[in-house]
Amino acid sequence: MTRRRFEELVADALDTIPPELTAAMDNVVVLVEARHPEEPDLLGLYEGIALTERTSQYGGVLPDRITIYQDALLDICTDADEVVHEVAVTVVHEVAHHFGIDEETLHRLGWG
Repeated sequence: MTRRRFEELVADALDTIPPELTAAMDNVVVLVEARHPEEPDLLGLYEGIALTERTSQYGGVLPDRITIYQDALLDICTDADEVVHEVAVTVVHEVAHHFGIDEETLHRLGWG
């Protein structure tokens, strides 16, 4: 799968998030990379300060980063439909971290 097509899938996944939630996202960028350099099987990663942890002192900081790892996701999928599904799950999972939702809660809700 080309990088361009994969990026389209990530954009499509972001479009499935309700507008009131995407409007609440603040100072965050979503990126696509091939693999995490230290954890090659990692599907996605949120790096930053979750919205629930930001205080009045928050400001003047670089954007939070959500990185979706293309090659790792493609490795676990057997067909294009599975790629679409896994990209959507991974994007929602990492966006949820931006909103302060922890791993345990995500797994309990089926977004693990």
